[in-house]
Amino acid sequence: MNDQPTAASPKAPPSFQIGTNTPGWVGEGRQPSPGLPPAPALHLRGQTVHSRTGSVANAFRYGIDYVLTDAEAAAPGPWAFSRNRANLASLHDRDHGGPPGQGRGAPWVRETLAAHGLPAPSRIRLLAQPRILGHVFNPVSFWLCEDDTGLRVVVAEVTNTYGDRHSYLCHRDDLGPIGPSDRLSAQKVFHVSPFQDIAGGYVFRFDIRPDRLNIVIEHEGTRGGLTATLSGRLAPLTSAGLIAASLRRPFGSRRVLALIHWQAVKLWWKGVPFRPRPTPPTNEVSR
Repeated sequence: MNDQPTAASPKAPPSFQIGTNTPGWVGEGRQPSPGLPPAPALHLRGQTVHSRTGSVANAFRYGIDYVLTDAEAAAPGPWAFSRNRANLASLHDRDHGGPPGQGRGAPWVRETLAAHGLPAPSRIRLLAQPRILGHVFNPVSFWLCEDDTGLRVVVAEVTNTYGDRHSYLCHRDDLGPIGPSDRLSAQKVFHVSPFQDIAGGYVFRFDIRPDRLNIVIEHEGTRGGLTATLSGRLAPLTSAGLIAASLRRPFGSRRVLALIHWQAVKLWWKGVPFRPRPTPPTNEVSR
């Protein structure tokens, strides 16, 4: 987006066997922990807005499609959507939870939470843009870690156009349920845009409801800031909805990449200094 010391690691939670994908089903393998039922797959037909402040202002608004799925539990899904196999739209574990193309999905999330002394969630959901006909690029995806009291931890998984990735742990200091008014801070350590410094910090806000969501990320750096939002209504994931999204935005994440580069051209034309890509941070996750 376009950004404590960690507690001693507790005993890791038991590992779970991840099985092969069953055609027509979303999610795989493990049954959910007691306390929360499997979550249905949802479709976010949303909007993203970016507003840059500072000496050179820039703003844009685009429509975008995300899916929100239970990352571990099996749940019925439409024929046009698959987990870990080709389809019109699909989510693949290798795309999330670790380096791009080498991800491990929800097991990586559980290991990450345990390593940072955070409680094991009852349910993990993934909010991400799906592959469309095999291609994907997610500037930011969100792992929503929940228990029967609500949303407790979010892992914001940020990927830049160079193929680097870094994730930010978002939670309250008291580990209470995250509400719309909570402002969760993280220090920016990862290069996202060649037109922004790696300086300052992020403030994340999450308003996740059964029928809609609104996520706000604010960045304040040494030479201006940026506010980015993702919002929209949530509806059941259907094949008809996926086909409509493909017709509405036929190039999927290729369109996202093209729009990112178009905005970069506009900033360059306005005279914003270009900053070369630095060495990515060695740690995968920070707060």
